[in-house]
Amino acid sequence: MLKLLFPTIMMFPVIWLTPMKFLWTTTTMHSFLIASTSLILFNWMSETGWTTSSSYMATDTLSTPFLVLTCWLLPLMILASQNHISPEPINRQRMYLSLLTSLQTFLILAFGATELIMFYIMFEATLIPTLIIITRWGNQAERLSAGIYFLFYTLAGSLPLLVALLLLHQTMGTLSMFILQYSQPLAMDSWGHKIWWAGCLIAFLVKMPLYGVHLWLPKAHVEAPVAGSMVLAAILLKLGGYGMMRMMTVLDAMNKELAYPFIILALWGIIMTGSICLRQTDLKSLIAYSSVSHMGLVAGGILIQTTWGFSGAIALMIAHGLTSSMLFCLANTTYERVHSRTMMLVRGLQMILPLAATWWFIANLANLALPPLPNLIGELTIITTLFNWSPWTIVITGAGTLITASYSLYMFLMTQRGQMPNHITNLPPFHTREHLLMALHLVPIILLVTKPELILGWCY
Repeated sequence: MLKLLFPTIMMFPVIWLTPMKFLWTTTTMHSFLIASTSLILFNWMSETGWTTSSSYMATDTLSTPFLVLTCWLLPLMILASQNHISPEPINRQRMYLSLLTSLQTFLILAFGATELIMFYIMFEATLIPTLIIITRWGNQAERLSAGIYFLFYTLAGSLPLLVALLLLHQTMGTLSMFILQYSQPLAMDSWGHKIWWAGCLIAFLVKMPLYGVHLWLPKAHVEAPVAGSMVLAAILLKLGGYGMMRMMTVLDAMNKELAYPFIILALWGIIMTGSICLRQTDLKSLIAYSSVSHMGLVAGGILIQTTWGFSGAIALMIAHGLTSSMLFCLANTTYERVHSRTMMLVRGLQMILPLAATWWFIANLANLALPPLPNLIGELTIITTLFNWSPWTIVITGAGTLITASYSLYMFLMTQRGQMPNHITNLPPFHTREHLLMALHLVPIILLVTKPELILGWCY
């Protein structure tokens, strides 16, 4: 655990002391070293399921995939940002890289925390760098409005969680996950307990986001620079799912009927946001709404509170994190060349950039859960769990799968096929850096096909 945290903290002096000429090379190499080191965490040796580095920091089969994903994404964010940040003044470049590094530090501390209150503090601390990245390096004037939406939705959801954690500490005398995981779950025998139960989950449902409290996400995604979109889609949404799983070990599993309204809302959200995707004209907005649709399936899988549901949720979150991040990178490469996100204005790019069209095709197939990718493993596991809970859910999840396939193909056909508009002239070619970026998103997805138990660890 500490072997990831200390090198990440050491990136701050590297960023501020490296000469301008070597800034991007050095930071990319340093972050790749951290990403390579994080793979050691997959070597689980513990009998109890926990591998501790101190009394406040530990990893288990639930947090390890998210920690590795966090470390893997930092070099990819740096690679993706290089083109549009490097023309800025050197101190702004250093500040941007420092914010990305601080975000990784907070995320490592959040996923590695064993005290619930420490997890809460780090969960909230990730807001600050993300907010600065969106409001300072966003593209349009609406970025301030997007930042305010992001801040107030997340804070309004998080305050009940703080109160719920303080009440839990008062009742149990501790907030350590080691103790709470093996203690007797709290009985829900009064209305006060039911409100407390909702308070524990609302912060995470807003973060995921659940349909109905999702309005901050498309705004934040559309206005954020590419690194902001990548970290939001790949990790910050997954922080909500991870928090829900952690709280489920504390909450009484017998009170499943309390989760029914949230499960219904999550399933309805799959259909609604998928349908919204089919009407989108903005490329980034379409990818953002597709994230809401996928996370609705994850929320349903977690709220069922079964081992299969949890395993499917972890698999889908990790696979979706890599896939949606790749789609945002591809949308950014198109935007950097055409300077528009409107799909009507970026048609026929396959004629000019055939290799980029191949990346688009593979990313869209991963998004619609092509066998045998881990996206399908996660989706099928969750759909099976939901079917076991209620056979009628197959109607909604089946329709959701069809809609996902429809908007993924719609996105590919609109951007890559058709006649090229007259205004697209003199486009720069796809660079090696961008090919490397796409490959580094895709390789982990393909490798997980060969060893899916790394992200299905909850079962093993």
